Amino acid sequence: MDKIYLDNAATTPLSEEVIDAMVGIMKTNFGNPSSTHSFGQEAKILLENVRRQIADYLHVTPAEIIFTSCGTESNNMIIKSCVEHLGIERIISSPLEHKCVSESILEMKNRKGVEVNYIRPDEKGDIDLSKLEELLKASDKKTLVSLMHANNEIGNIMDIKKAAEICKAHNALFHSDTVQTMAHMDLDFSDVAVDFASCSAHKFHGPKGVGFAFIRKSTGLKGIITGGPQERSLRAGTENVAGIAGLGKALELSLDNMEVYAGHIQEIKDYAIERLSMDIPGIKFNGRSAQKNSLYTVLSALLPYKNPLIGLQLDMKGIAISQGSACSSGASKPSMVMMMVLSEDEMDSCTPLRISFSHLTTKEDIDALVNALKEISDDLVIEKTNAEHR
Repeated sequence: MDKIYLDNAATTPLSEEVIDAMVGIMKTNFGNPSSTHSFGQEAKILLENVRRQIADYLHVTPAEIIFTSCGTESNNMIIKSCVEHLGIERIISSPLEHKCVSESILEMKNRKGVEVNYIRPDEKGDIDLSKLEELLKASDKKTLVSLMHANNEIGNIMDIKKAAEICKAHNALFHSDTVQTMAHMDLDFSDVAVDFASCSAHKFHGPKGVGFAFIRKSTGLKGIITGGPQERSLRAGTENVAGIAGLGKALELSLDNMEVYAGHIQEIKDYAIERLSMDIPGIKFNGRSAQKNSLYTVLSALLPYKNPLIGLQLDMKGIAISQGSACSSGASKPSMVMMMVLSEDEMDSCTPLRISFSHLTTKEDIDALVNALKEISDDLVIEKTNAEHR
């Protein structure tokens, strides 16, 4: 049975070129980048070349790029260090954030007494930035604003440039979780006054276990993992040289092919919307995921029947898909994002499904998904009919 992968928002398959780059580094560049001999310095040069590559993409200085293990670590470091070292007394966020952001904020509230204000999204999952301005005007407390660029479940994109301008005007620090948009969109942090951002390489066909944090120098942020002076003393510990090389190669491929990849993926997404709308009567799409102004890699659908086993049933048919964020996949209740955009009746009677695409996704993959969903739906009707006649 051929297997189909439609869960690219959770992780993406490694590109062959990335694997080759990493294997080459593991064979030849095994030195510790902190060592002063030639083996170490060769590894150090490799790290700095990737750092410079990232900085060029974001239009920032290399010193503002800090290598980490993933977006979760980056977001934890930023939020907790802002409280621990920069005197943040209040955090403004939303219920739409990834768990690594929301849980870090709750920890700072419970452990450090930080005031937390949430901007409730509308029924489409949009954040009204005028409410952000109202909250910032309402208090003189030193504030961190943490709002994600694009939602990993419903694909809504926030105007981070406008959010950054509002924060700047009210002397608030601004952090944005950019894990879903990094290497998928053009980002220019010389134009967008974001103070902090995050990245995970495995979201754009790079390796797991490596990412980076963007930390604007003017903020004065300090590290929370202490030890050696690695990563400008912001993140102690020997760097993952092979992983960083893989990140660099994945970023290079993504940037070189961004227009082609984005065009292909948008075409696939449009085709999925068309097929699902035509073949699954009563299906709806959550947030703005079916609209052109959403993240092109994500489509959030709502099946018109309750079936908590849909993910398992699709997997048995060789189709990998998600019912929400991978970090919440084992939860017994809907994610916070779904609770924000679905009515109580929809949560009780419908089934959310997240379909996420890459440049490797084909129309044949979508056809297979639609056919599988039709089979599952037909089986449910038969089961219901049989039960009524028992």
